[in-house]
Amino acid sequence: MTVSSTASGLSANAFGFRSGAGFRLPRALARQIGIALFLFPLAHAQTSADRLHTLLTDWAGLTRYGSDDAEIRAPKAGEERVVFIGDEVTGNWGKSAAKFFPGKPYLNRGIEHQTTPQMLVRFRQDVISLKPKVVVIEAGMNDLASYTGPSTEGTMADNFVSMVELAKFNGIRVVLASVTPVCDCLGTKQTGLRPQGKIISLNGWIRDYAAQSGSVYLNYYAALAQGRDFKKELTVDGLLPNDAAYEIMAPLAEEAISDALKGVR
Repeated sequence: MTVSSTASGLSANAFGFRSGAGFRLPRALARQIGIALFLFPLAHAQTSADRLHTLLTDWAGLTRYGSDDAEIRAPKAGEERVVFIGDEVTGNWGKSAAKFFPGKPYLNRGIEHQTTPQMLVRFRQDVISLKPKVVVIEAGMNDLASYTGPSTEGTMADNFVSMVELAKFNGIRVVLASVTPVCDCLGTKQTGLRPQGKIISLNGWIRDYAAQSGSVYLNYYAALAQGRDFKKELTVDGLLPNDAAYEIMAPLAEEAISDALKGVR
């Protein structure tokens, strides 16, 4: 297998060979590279196919927590149960060193890549049926990225309003969390799908609607951002929080939940 010294942006020196018109890779290495180049698009296609299959057969993700929800008992007298519903910012919480509120009657109902219309569809199953005192709604970043089709601030607002109204009708107090910041600081272009100005605008609407609806606004953004950027030391990839970020977010969420329970806006 002969590879040009400029092929794929790699130089011969990267493999320890002299540069020149071309160079010959050792057979074993060439085989490994060939297999990798063959399998990568297949793996990517399989991931995309699996995601498409899930969207077509369970668009709202009802099966993700359906069985768990059915097995959860009603809250005990005096239990201050809280449900967190959201996307991967919520869903990833507790999967690594930063634990998800140990010892607290808090339930995580975050699902990767979800948008507000999907959360609205599963709101009765994953929130109302669990009879929490408070729901923390964290959503919007994947709407901005158009994960389930084009979204406007108006369509997102309709979904937020519907979730809040459903919660309040069922006696559940509401905490509305801001969208977290993004940055291009770790080599991945995050601001293309989620422009920083749109995040700020959506957060302004969420804050104002929280005040209007008697909900509590949970401002993750202010604690995690420097200027408009996600603080580099607090993010995995410029989009998702790392353990250090969750350690900052936890007491903010606790304070917001406490305010909701006391009826403080």
